[in-house]
Amino acid sequence: MISKEMKRVNHLIGEIDAVYHEIAWKLGLSDSVFEILYTICNYGDSCMLKDIGRNCGLSKQTINSALRKLEKEGIVYLEAVDSRHKKVCLTEEGRSLTRRTAESVIEAENQILASWPQEDVETYIALIRRYLLALQEKAKNLPDISEGRNS
Repeated sequence: MISKEMKRVNHLIGEIDAVYHEIAWKLGLSDSVFEILYTICNYGDSCMLKDIGRNCGLSKQTINSALRKLEKEGIVYLEAVDSRHKKVCLTEEGRSLTRRTAESVIEAENQILASWPQEDVETYIALIRRYLLALQEKAKNLPDISEGRNS
């Protein structure tokens, strides 16, 4: 049975996700395209493809579909780093788009955190990290029933 506290946490996470969905929609972007552009901005003007997968939480298929769309629109291009790794880079048009979209959201997020006392920011970050590390540890102990399933 789910605890009252976990219900509250799940509700808040869902509400935050809903706000980001609404933001993406207002910016004229799909959730996946917004997530990819946001992630690239987090790294600068480019990032490794594997970092997009790690940071977005999107499936490989969704990422690949969104990247093909962005490439076709002239927003990003892929660059081979070596035989196994690719970098996703913003074009000039992509930089312009991210300034109007993902960077404006990042600026709003920065303003929110800057309005909090530094101690609250540090506590918030520490608690999120503590929860993440504990969840990762618990995930290691879950039975793997995915055998034979494609991911």
